[in-house]
Amino acid sequence: MIFLRLFFEFAKVGLFAVGGGLATIPFLQDMGARTGWFTDVDLTTMIAVSESTPGPMGVNMATYVGFQTGSLTGGLPGGAAGAVIATLGLITPSIIVIMVIAGFLQKFRQSRTVDAVFYGLRPASTALIASAGLSVALSVLVTLGGSAEHTLVIHWPKVALAAAVFLCMQHKKLKKLHPIIFIAAAAALGVIFQF
Repeated sequence: MIFLRLFFEFAKVGLFAVGGGLATIPFLQDMGARTGWFTDVDLTTMIAVSESTPGPMGVNMATYVGFQTGSLTGGLPGGAAGAVIATLGLITPSIIVIMVIAGFLQKFRQSRTVDAVFYGLRPASTALIASAGLSVALSVLVTLGGSAEHTLVIHWPKVALAAAVFLCMQHKKLKKLHPIIFIAAAAALGVIFQF
C-alpha cells in the first residue's frame, strides 16, 4: 500500500510542479507535512544532496524519499522498490503530457491559444521557484524558536557566508569562475567552521 501511495504522491508533484526541480520544493514540503515521510530539515538536506549529485533535482529527491520510505517497510529490497516507484511516479505525468503535446504540436504549432497558455504558465513557474528559494533560504538562515517560543534566531555565520559568496559572484574577475567553485568553497568553509 505504501508503494501505491508513493507513486501517486509523486505523480501529483510531477503533474503540477511546472518549472523544474526547484518548483517541486513547495509540493515536497506539503507532502512531508502530510505524510510524515520527511521533515523540513530532511528536505533541506535532500535539496543540498540533490543539487550536488548528477541528474535532475526533482528525480534525485523522489528517488531518495522513495528509498527511505521503502526501506522502512522492507529493508534494502523495499528501499530499491520505493526508489524506482517514486521516481516513476514523478516522471510519468511528464511523459504522458509530452506524448500528448507532441501528437498535437504540428496541428497547434501556430495557435495563439497554445502560445497564451504557455505564456501564462511562466508567472506560475516563477512564483513556485521563488517560493522554493525563499523557503530554503529561510530554513537555513533563520530558526523559529530559540529560548522563547516566538523568537526568531538568525544564524549570522551562515548569513555572512551567503553574503560573501553573493558578493564574490558579483566581482568582475570572479564572475568568470564556474559556480561549482563557489559551492565547493562554501561547503568547505561550512565544514571547517561547523555551521
